[in-house]
Amino acid sequence: MTIVTAPKKACVVNPLKMSQPIGGAFAFLGLRGAMPLLHGSQGCTSFGLTLFVRHFKEAVPLQTTAMSEVATVLGGYENVEQSILNIYNRAKPEIIGICSTGVTETNGDDVDAYIKLIRDRHPQLAKFPLVYVSTPDFKDAFQDGWEKTVARLVEVLVEPPAVETERDPARVNVLPGCHLTPGDLDELRTILEDFGLKPSFLPDLAGSLDGHIPDDFTPTTIGGIGVDDVVSMGRAGWTIAIGAQMRRAAETMQAKAGVPFRLFERLCGLIPNDQFIAFLNEISGRPIPLKYRRQRGQLADAMLDAHFHIAGRRLAIGAEPDLLFDVSSMLHEMGAQIAAAVTTTQSPVLEHVKTNEVLIGDLEDLEELAKARACDLLITHSHGRQAAARLNVPFYRAGFPMFDRIGAGHQLSVGYRGTRDLIFDIANLMIADREENHQPTPDTWRSPMPACRSGRHSFIDAPERSIA
Repeated sequence: MTIVTAPKKACVVNPLKMSQPIGGAFAFLGLRGAMPLLHGSQGCTSFGLTLFVRHFKEAVPLQTTAMSEVATVLGGYENVEQSILNIYNRAKPEIIGICSTGVTETNGDDVDAYIKLIRDRHPQLAKFPLVYVSTPDFKDAFQDGWEKTVARLVEVLVEPPAVETERDPARVNVLPGCHLTPGDLDELRTILEDFGLKPSFLPDLAGSLDGHIPDDFTPTTIGGIGVDDVVSMGRAGWTIAIGAQMRRAAETMQAKAGVPFRLFERLCGLIPNDQFIAFLNEISGRPIPLKYRRQRGQLADAMLDAHFHIAGRRLAIGAEPDLLFDVSSMLHEMGAQIAAAVTTTQSPVLEHVKTNEVLIGDLEDLEELAKARACDLLITHSHGRQAAARLNVPFYRAGFPMFDRIGAGHQLSVGYRGTRDLIFDIANLMIADREENHQPTPDTWRSPMPACRSGRHSFIDAPERSIA
């Protein structure tokens, strides 16, 4: 079993984790006509907004209650009330999602009581969706904020069917983790629809942050799942939760609406996708489309082609727990060694990571471990680029934020196609690194390959060796 430890440093150096309220706001961005509202200072919101805009290269709606020093001490009711009224009257949203921050949590603002009082004082808000989530940024991380927000949306909005006959067996709820991109959600939607199923994603970032240009300007989110669609999710035949972080929301859905669920901790890799496709075949009663049999064959061939470049490599990875488990497990199956693993928060899934130890730390910890353990590849978000340069190893960007490359929202890692493309991307990184650093190529495999930077030897000795 993997040991999960935490460092005892006095401070964080080069942070790996993003804050919990940003994760909560991110989940609200997957709803149509939504306006996320951070209850805190202007700086808290500005920081999160900057990360979102740089990552997606899109306009992102995000508001603040703009707490000052005096308001923080005296209480934030007036700020919350005025913010909600301004957003309701000017932006005309379909839902307002409120996330707390460290400042207001420390003061102890009872936002649920504030909302009740605001509804009483303003009848037009009596039935308007106002969803509050407690997400202090002095604890937990990005993934926790997402997890709590999705569970809260299910708890507040979803309604059970009046009678069992209202349940539609072809309708499937999908609860994706925050590690999945809009591109991943589009791929999953296609797969589900190919089995004749009708998926509803909560949240649906593929509708709001997939990079499309709307016909008209709107101050709220430009797509995603509608509030009415969330309300009717209790009529689905099944719930599919993707990532261990979504277990809580799936259990809430089952307890409130009686919808059974199946949790897939990962969808990157051959075996996890086999299990996913087999499950869809079972619940839909339809045969597996031939296109997925062909895609599976392509993935198997990609694994065969790429394992010469990935097997034996020592990997250093820093990411949120579900993303770390997903990507590192696939690379472990390709023969890579998980030499250094750093994450942001506790999660049961960390015990299944194929390494001896997972450290809850920062990018400085990741860099030091990668150097000490002679890693050949670094995987983390864009803030790890300087560490990769100092270590002189290939760098694969994964997770949030990714601000120094375009197309982050369309990066694909789920399904047979997504896994295939991820394997090709990483293998090509290793090939390019070998060429740039004048390491052996197939033309020089006449004698045993010399040691690479990590001091290991390749298992390929000569070109004449046949590959079974």
